[in-house]
Amino acid sequence: MSEQPVQADFPPEHMLDLDEDEDLEVFSQNMSLADGGPMPNSPGSMVNHYQLEEEAPVGGKDLFITVDNPESHVTAIETFITYRVLTQTTRSEFDSSEYQIRRRYQDFLWLRSKLEESHPTLIIHPLPEKFVMKGMVERFNEDFIQTRKKALHRFLNKIAEHPILSSSSHLKVFLTAEDLMPHRKQGPGFLSRMGETVRAVANSVRGVKSRPEEFTAMQEYVEDFGNKVASVDRVTQRIIKEQKEYLDELQQYSNTYTHWAGTEELLKEPLKGVASCIEECGKETKEQIHHLTDVLIPTLHEYALCTETLKAVMRRRDNIQAEFETKNEALASRKVDQEALQQEVDCLADRVELANNALRGDWTRWQNSMRSELKSAFVSTAEKNVDYYEKCLAVWETFLMSQRSEPGKQ
Repeated sequence: MSEQPVQADFPPEHMLDLDEDEDLEVFSQNMSLADGGPMPNSPGSMVNHYQLEEEAPVGGKDLFITVDNPESHVTAIETFITYRVLTQTTRSEFDSSEYQIRRRYQDFLWLRSKLEESHPTLIIHPLPEKFVMKGMVERFNEDFIQTRKKALHRFLNKIAEHPILSSSSHLKVFLTAEDLMPHRKQGPGFLSRMGETVRAVANSVRGVKSRPEEFTAMQEYVEDFGNKVASVDRVTQRIIKEQKEYLDELQQYSNTYTHWAGTEELLKEPLKGVASCIEECGKETKEQIHHLTDVLIPTLHEYALCTETLKAVMRRRDNIQAEFETKNEALASRKVDQEALQQEVDCLADRVELANNALRGDWTRWQNSMRSELKSAFVSTAEKNVDYYEKCLAVWETFLMSQRSEPGKQ
């Protein structure tokens, strides 16, 4: 089998970034990205409208987490938001049954990076994108803060429901430590991180020579799935945009009929009736727009982010295998120090097997969750569409009946 190139994927703590505490989470209605990237950038965008419903308690669940009560903090050098994280648990490894702490967005990034470091081939739920603007504005946008709060709530609850990640010591620290900074400062030093980065780059350049077919199939599925979700998302956003324009036209349309009724005495009642029908249909159109924005778009966007997470997991799996293959080839060609190298190869073989098994199990779990949640969003959207058209139809049928009941009037 020919070599398959692997892109490097490094957790944040392995990137050579000395300014990792910079977190100027300052937003405005019209802010734009300096690099001109494709990421949406307004509070009304797909990214910001990550409106997700609270999840119902699951039977047997012993870890309940709530993210709420965002607060703005202003210091001499930055402005940022913290969120209250409330935890209730019956787990014996926790010293108390309830905890209440405050966390900022970069603390959530720390948690996710530590989970990725500990479990490189588990599928960890994505965080909402981080908007950073170098500069200060007068205030934060409330819509952005509220939608981010809901996304962070969902992120933590996805981890709490995971059979492996929910038992992570990093999650426990995140939920219980009053001050997270001492824990965030722990970890590999600069030289160690640089070494990890160099090794990952080397593995990605060499590539994988014999990736198992099941993982090649997974990779192809993710690519195809990501393209489809992105396409549906783009069309849905275009529909929402067109519906908003249609709503504006309806409002002008209704006003025209109302003004016309004031100058045509004999047509006054039917003109006012048409204006009223258009106004009611406008209200239903507005509700439909809200539903698409609050239900369908967040689900589509979540799984667009998930595809990037899955691609990163696949790359990490390939990097682990590439390292094993490199050492195994070295063992076959070397005449000295074979015993020590054999031990290293055996350890890497075990690591590859563990990585493969972790991904296999999480893949099935992720697919089941994805299909259930997307189906729920699609069914809810279909029901809302039926409700929308039934209500608009009823409005116009009522108008027709009112006109037919008085045949003598012109």
